[in-house]
Amino acid sequence: MEGKKMKIGLIDVDSHNFPNLPLMKISAWHKAQGDEVEIANNFLKYDRVYQAKVFTFSPDENTYINAKEIIKGGTGYDIKNLLPAEIEKAFPDYSLYPNHEGSAYGFMTRGCPNNCGFCIVTPKEGRKSYRVAEVKDFWNGQKEIKILDANLTASPDALEIIRELKGTKAWIDFTQGLDIRLMTEEMAHEIQQLKLKMMHFAWDGEKQEKTIKAQLKKYRKYWTHDDRRLRVYVLVNYGTTHEYDLERIYKIKEMGYDPFVMIYEKATADKRTRQLARWCNNKYIFRACAEFKDYWKKGAKK
Repeated sequence: MEGKKMKIGLIDVDSHNFPNLPLMKISAWHKAQGDEVEIANNFLKYDRVYQAKVFTFSPDENTYINAKEIIKGGTGYDIKNLLPAEIEKAFPDYSLYPNHEGSAYGFMTRGCPNNCGFCIVTPKEGRKSYRVAEVKDFWNGQKEIKILDANLTASPDALEIIRELKGTKAWIDFTQGLDIRLMTEEMAHEIQQLKLKMMHFAWDGEKQEKTIKAQLKKYRKYWTHDDRRLRVYVLVNYGTTHEYDLERIYKIKEMGYDPFVMIYEKATADKRTRQLARWCNNKYIFRACAEFKDYWKKGAKK
C-alpha cells in the first residue's frame, strides 16, 4: 500500500461509552499519512479495518467486514499485542469521539509492582511503574484530564507528574486508582491543590488491610473534597465473603469516602452479590437505604 492513500475503518468492540485511546492514536497516525479514516460502516469497503477490544468479556464483532485487511488489537484479544512505536507516540484524534472532546485521555506511567491475580497490568506492562509521557503528549487545553495509569503512585516520578498536572489548571480524574498504601504527606499535599474531578483508591481484600485502613484514615484530612469525589473500589466475588464485603463498604463510608463495588467475573456472581453492587453503586439508593439488609428485605431478592 506504500504510496497509495488508504481507506481505514475503525471498530470499538467494547462500545462502553468510554473512548478507546489506541483507536484515537491509530486514527491520528493514519490521517497524518493522508489516509481517510472513519468509524467502520458495514456497507462500505476498506483497505484496512482495526478492531480494538479492551475487555475479554466483550462479544466480538460478528458482522461481515468488507476489508482487504483486518487487524485486531487490545487486551481483550492479546495482552502482548501492542501498538507500533510510531503510532503509540501519536497525539490522540479526539474528533473520533465528539461527545468526549472536552476531555483528554492518556497514560503518564505504565506498569505496577503489585501483580494482583485479578489484574492484567503487571503481566502486560511489568512490575515497575515507569514514566512514558508528558501531559502535553495527549492534552491540548481540554478542561478535563482523565489519567488512565494503573499505579501512578508507585512511580518514582509521581510527585513531578502531579505537579505537572496541577500546572494545567484542568480538572483531574485519576480513573484507575492511586495506591493508598504508597501515599506520602508530600504527595497528598500536592493532590489537595489539584482541581480534582475524581480520585479512586482500592480495598481489594484482606491483604494489607491494616495498612489500607490506616492510610485512608490518615490522609482523608488532606482532601477537603466532597466524599463523592473520593471513591474506593471494593472488589467482590474474588475470595471474600459477603460479610467481609459489607464490612469494607461500611468502613469506607464511615471514613468519609465513597465505596464502589467492582464484581470480578460478574457472570459467576450470585444474585446477592449483584444486588450488593446495585445497592452500593446507585448512590440515590445507597444514601436512602443505609443498610444492605434493609434493601435486600424490601424486595431485591424477589
